[in-house]
Amino acid sequence: MTVTATAANRSVTPAGTDSPREPGVTELLRGHGWGFAAVVVTQIIGAVAGLAPLLAVVELGRTLLSPGPVDETHVWLVVLGGALGLLVRLVFTGASSAIGHLLDTRIQLSLRRLLAQRLGRVPIGWFSRRRTGELAKVAGEDVSAVHPFIAHTPGELVSAFVVPLVALIYLFTVDWRLTLIALIPVVLAVALVPLMMTPTRVREQRAFDNAQGRIADSVLEFVRGIAVVKAFGESGRAHRRFLTAADDFADIFLRMVRGLAAIGAAMQVVVSPPFVLLIVLIGGALLITSGGMPPADLLPFLLLGLGLTAPVAALGHGFDDMQAAGRAVGRIREVLAEPPLPQPENPVAPQGHRVELRGVRFGYEAGHEVLRGIDLVLEPGTVTAVVGPSGSGKSTLVQLLPRFFDPAAGTVRLGGVDLRELAAGDLYRMVSFVFQDVRLLRASVAENIALAVPRAGRDEVVHAARRAGIHDRILELPHGYDTVLGVDAGLSGGEAQRISIARALLADTPVLVLDEATSFADPQTEAAVRQNLMTDRGDRTMLVIAHRRETIADADTVVLLADGVIAEQGTPTELLDRDGEFAAFWRSYRVPRSQR
Repeated sequence: MTVTATAANRSVTPAGTDSPREPGVTELLRGHGWGFAAVVVTQIIGAVAGLAPLLAVVELGRTLLSPGPVDETHVWLVVLGGALGLLVRLVFTGASSAIGHLLDTRIQLSLRRLLAQRLGRVPIGWFSRRRTGELAKVAGEDVSAVHPFIAHTPGELVSAFVVPLVALIYLFTVDWRLTLIALIPVVLAVALVPLMMTPTRVREQRAFDNAQGRIADSVLEFVRGIAVVKAFGESGRAHRRFLTAADDFADIFLRMVRGLAAIGAAMQVVVSPPFVLLIVLIGGALLITSGGMPPADLLPFLLLGLGLTAPVAALGHGFDDMQAAGRAVGRIREVLAEPPLPQPENPVAPQGHRVELRGVRFGYEAGHEVLRGIDLVLEPGTVTAVVGPSGSGKSTLVQLLPRFFDPAAGTVRLGGVDLRELAAGDLYRMVSFVFQDVRLLRASVAENIALAVPRAGRDEVVHAARRAGIHDRILELPHGYDTVLGVDAGLSGGEAQRISIARALLADTPVLVLDEATSFADPQTEAAVRQNLMTDRGDRTMLVIAHRRETIADADTVVLLADGVIAEQGTPTELLDRDGEFAAFWRSYRVPRSQR
């Protein structure tokens, strides 16, 4: 029967009460309801007050154009009212903008904290199945993309509805017929909006976002591997993926622009001041020449008619930003919806550090198992070397021990306890690991080595570095152990691996997992590190993916994996004497030129 990784969740104790459910995006926004209310209320006051100067000009015009003497007191009161309205508008719209941007800052910070918390709780192996560029886009660009939605959209929506509503009420009191004529541009603009939200447009926007993610991912891959591809003269091949991603992006972008160009141009025309004035003047001229409206009554429509479409135009300009924010929130939701690695409600303490794998089955995808019925025991004080051809499941097997994934079936036990019943803190105090792909922090060398033991003294850090064969190289750095990696200096792949080994040695956990931990080291350095690990191992249980004969020969037990199952298991001598699959595998090893 085929079992996949997702099935593991059915056999795991759910997260305990010590890890409360994290709020989603909707709950997060709802928690800032008072802030949004303050933005809306202050914007309403500012938007309505912003009509006061226009109404003052209208009233002045009608007063000055009316027959008879001019009431100077009334004129000055109108001017004062317009000036006061302008001042109120400036104060309250400024306050609304300030509150909106402060709210945006807080929500973005909360979103990034939520993402950090969730990414810190998902299975570590989940990251190996995701593109780095796409994850970086979610945590960086997508969170920033909600800025217009929070800081600008509430105010723009309020203005788009409140200002026309107040203006319409006033204009209806002047002349209802010309008011309806003045609404023609607004009606046309609103009619165009659905054309920008058709399923085709939505698909094009999604394709556009996916193309951006592929470009980011291809750039990261190209930059990280540029030295290798240049050294082997394959820069053309390395460029090809980036160029393909860029060409796809250009094609999608052009297709999207072609689809929106005509609609966007029409929207710009119908909300433009010349078009609005033309409609109002035509309607007003017809009414005035027919004697249906006094000429002075045309003035408020010339001024406030522009106010009817200005908010709609602003809303149109922000339409792309709002759509982008909506898609960004969708991608953020997808990450936040990723189920965390379940934690036990009542953790059980392990008794010792004997490791057992019983009936372990695992697959990354439905219908394809990588491990099929693994039974293995790692006794304390022993070294177990896992060997096998590429794709046999070696890395997947060792990643189950530090619980990067949970098995779909079967159990992985440490000290007699299922890993899923261990608290995460207890697990990582007992298991340390070093993998081929090392990531060092932008911190000092000493801090990188002492990552698992922050209170370690300098002497302890130096001792661990000596055992890992990296002490002399550290002393050559600009500031020795205080050199900040990535700022003051960089390290080669092999040197970074030895820093990681020193970190694991300093942690001094009873179980150590090594996945090609010295693959970048030269043979002499690898031999020295291996000797230190074997000599000082004490009662430590070690699980090693081995690719060199010397490492295999030093192991107490060798496990040969083939197509996700254990093909052979025993001591190196026993397996060679059997002259089976392991012996053939052993004979197939090529001795590196440096050792010939």
